[in-house]
Amino acid sequence: MTEADARRRLVAGAADMIRRRGLNATSIREVAKHAATPLGSTYHYFPGGKQQLAAEAVRFAGETVGRMLAGQLAAGPVDGLRAFLALWREVLVGSEFRAGCPVLAVSVEEAPDEDRLAVLTAAAAVFDGWETQLADSLRDHGVADGEAEELATLVVAAAEGAVALCRAQRSTVPLDRVAARLESLLTAAAG
Repeated sequence: MTEADARRRLVAGAADMIRRRGLNATSIREVAKHAATPLGSTYHYFPGGKQQLAAEAVRFAGETVGRMLAGQLAAGPVDGLRAFLALWREVLVGSEFRAGCPVLAVSVEEAPDEDRLAVLTAAAAVFDGWETQLADSLRDHGVADGEAEELATLVVAAAEGAVALCRAQRSTVPLDRVAARLESLLTAAAG
């Protein structure tokens, strides 16, 4: 395994554990074990410790979703919405409702302090990136600037909230309801 592979496995492993357990319940030791990498390599690649690894895991998750979203948004905002919600459905069902969004997970845990600032900054940037992608697609399909931004924020916030409800209820019903309403809103807006 190359150094780049080991580092990538640690980041992906941290994202997976955070989406299942949250940030506070995820330790460096468990991430190394989960990623099948030596514990020492974790400190080598992430001298800033857990917070540095968590921030990179959040960015990794954001980039992964962002790439998928970019491909689907090329066909239009409704296609992007469908893909975004299908991804969360797959995560929820595939994990038997044990996993959600690692970006949301780090955003809702304990009050920020200096150590958590980098993680929260990364989470805010990810949410902003997804909103920007959606808003740009809406604008490309004739939606006015302000409305495009509002709809994009609504999509991200509703999807994240639906994922939390689905995990609590162990059902995809909240996601299905949100999907139906958001699709009708975007269809009406984008014509």
